[in-house]
Amino acid sequence: MAEKNNVKRSLKTRHVSMIALGGSIGTGLFVASGSAISQAGPGGALVAYIGIGLMVYFLMTSLGEMATYLPVTGSFATYSRKFVDPALGFAMGWNYWFNWAITLAVDVSTAALVLKFWFPEVPSWVFSLGALLLIFLINILSVKSFGETEYWMALIKVVTVIIFLAIGLLTIVGIIGGHATYLENFTYKQAPFVGGVPMILSVFVVAGFSFQGTELIGITAGESAHPEKSIPKAIKQVFWRIIIFYVLAIFVIACLIPYDSPNLLGSSASDVSISPFTLVFQRAGLAGAASVMNAVILTSVISAANSGMYASTRMLFALGVEGDAPKIFGRVNGRGIPVPALLGTTFVGLLTFLSSIFGEQIYTFLVNASGLTGFIAWVGIALSHYRFRRAFKAQGKDLSVLRYKAKWFPVGPLLALIVCILVIVGQDLESFKTLNWQKVGVTYMSVPLFVILYLYYKIRYKTKLIPLEEIDLTPHDVKKEN
Repeated sequence: MAEKNNVKRSLKTRHVSMIALGGSIGTGLFVASGSAISQAGPGGALVAYIGIGLMVYFLMTSLGEMATYLPVTGSFATYSRKFVDPALGFAMGWNYWFNWAITLAVDVSTAALVLKFWFPEVPSWVFSLGALLLIFLINILSVKSFGETEYWMALIKVVTVIIFLAIGLLTIVGIIGGHATYLENFTYKQAPFVGGVPMILSVFVVAGFSFQGTELIGITAGESAHPEKSIPKAIKQVFWRIIIFYVLAIFVIACLIPYDSPNLLGSSASDVSISPFTLVFQRAGLAGAASVMNAVILTSVISAANSGMYASTRMLFALGVEGDAPKIFGRVNGRGIPVPALLGTTFVGLLTFLSSIFGEQIYTFLVNASGLTGFIAWVGIALSHYRFRRAFKAQGKDLSVLRYKAKWFPVGPLLALIVCILVIVGQDLESFKTLNWQKVGVTYMSVPLFVILYLYYKIRYKTKLIPLEEIDLTPHDVKKEN
């Protein structure tokens, strides 16, 4: 195998844009968006998704500023290590790797559920192992094969959303599907805001989970051919597309389906027959709507698992390079693929998947333990960017050297930090009220696990918060890599 740190910069701008976009359009939009409307009403769901969308935009601009200055595979784990505290970088890296390795197992299990829609007699494990093998093969070929696969799968999702929006808007005004609804469901019973501020806040959590995966932009920077061009372009495109897709899709669903419809309660891929997208297509008279949406949701799940495999493999590789994981994980083959990290991640994904068959409790524990890790990663991005900019100022550096500047500093990272902490705390306030400590433990398990990782490194290596004047702000030169 070639020596470490020789990943290939083969991802084009179109790959980077679609990877970020595909990472955020999945079952959260196709299925769970309905449950958001049923909880907080049409107005509440729109407020929550717009709010989280703005926060994610600020977060992405923060990440973009650092990723164009320092385009490395370790992304926010490396930034936390360099700009805040090595202990934070260690905890961020392991936390993120663990999150995506577990999510990979969840996604391959979900793929089996979706395929059972067509083949109910085939055992689920056959489909799951098939999906895991397919994803492994895509990732071991080359980074370009990963980028190309993601591009086309994301494109299928984007086209589906555009068709849905067009059909939905025509149905709302009565051109197709018979009766025009216009905005009558926005004033139906307690709509547009059901349950007031507490319910809007609970939907913030649903919206937050829907946007998980957008931070993949940072990880792709390490293998992007022209990070200084592709990262800013991807951030601009992704923000507007996400806002348009999510907000317009929720508007269409809310106009056509009353918030108290039992059909909006589905939240997983197995609920495809009552997916809001399926219902709207059926109402418009589209034959085989459930089968079409099932195929799209299958694409989404495979795409999410593919991204998960990529993200966790690259994070384990970066940990190996930094010395925070066994050195073997920091090695790549002749095609620039970190094979040991890929094998390690696949092994953990396989073990987690097997635990879903043989040990329900272990599987449930692992899934719960990874629940909030995406939000913890977002907190790391906001903290790193705040310290990065303050170090720039403290060391008297000119901001004009930044290839991409995040807007509204320090409002962006501080707002993202506050919203992320509120979302983490607000996961399950009901259990705090009823003093159901077992449920509190299950919901918030990711937080103590992260703290244990952080304290272990801090105590063992006696690390401290890096003074602003001592932060290494040497830019990363892509040309000097090979």
